[in-house]
Amino acid sequence: MTGIKTTGEKKMMFFSGRAHPELAEEVAHELGVGVVPTKAFDFANGEIYVRYQESARGADCFLIQSHTAPINKWIMEQLIMIDALKRASARSITVIVPFYGYARQDKKHRGREPISARLIADLMKTAGADRILAVDLHTDQIQGFFDGPVDHLFALPLLADYVGAKVDRQKLTVVSPDAGRVRVADRWCDRLGAPLAIVHKRRDKDVANQVTVHEVVGDVKGRICVLVDDMIDTGGTICAAADALFAHGAEDVIVTATHGVLSGPAADRLKNSKVSEFVFTNTLPTPNELELDKITVLSIAPTIARAVREVFEDGSVTSLFDEQ
Repeated sequence: MTGIKTTGEKKMMFFSGRAHPELAEEVAHELGVGVVPTKAFDFANGEIYVRYQESARGADCFLIQSHTAPINKWIMEQLIMIDALKRASARSITVIVPFYGYARQDKKHRGREPISARLIADLMKTAGADRILAVDLHTDQIQGFFDGPVDHLFALPLLADYVGAKVDRQKLTVVSPDAGRVRVADRWCDRLGAPLAIVHKRRDKDVANQVTVHEVVGDVKGRICVLVDDMIDTGGTICAAADALFAHGAEDVIVTATHGVLSGPAADRLKNSKVSEFVFTNTLPTPNELELDKITVLSIAPTIARAVREVFEDGSVTSLFDEQ
């Protein structure tokens, strides 16, 4: 005999950064595990220190960190945590990114621009990540930026079933806020048996978050419209789209988005909007000033936990969404 055989079983360990600990605790609870105790703090100059309180040698490690504000700090902390796991001899490192930072910079619109979404993927790979698990990436092509497995999870079943259970489906119309979301909106239509409408818009390429809505394609008069998007940042695009729907005779408008970024003037825009309800998932923490009656936050933790379990048990993540 020239080697040694072991009979040890696989070991899962679940880690979390400091960006969104509430979501991490929910996912850990769904998995039936605890979050590994981690010592993490900032030095006076802003540098980040991380040390795990338990050995990760030979373990399948799952590290969750959502890229919320301040986004650059939490991305850096996640990279440091990945590096720490690699140097701790983890068997595998799966990075869970409920909200993937810089996802909107996924291509060059004009010369001399970066493709920052690719840079984030390169940084994670270099740090030591073996696999990425993300929820509703801004575009599907981001999966190809990472040189390794990427599990792309969808919040559509969670959001669509919530909306479908509380409105009259005979009066429901699914609305895409722009041409880029038509494919996703079409999946909503298939799931809810509703017709599709599109809001045509033009964005000012020289002014960030500046949108002019032009027209509504489709019949929305007297209909309950559900606007579907992947993220809401400042709220300008979605509120302008909702105004266009009301101007074309919509009876009511519900807005759904996976990621509630909600930065800058979003709080005032959502409060003053005629939209009856905004529905998000908790991939990002909701700012305290936005604890409004018209905002509903659904938990994505069960979806993430099921995907983690499939990865750990060498199952199929795709099977979780086959009904779509």
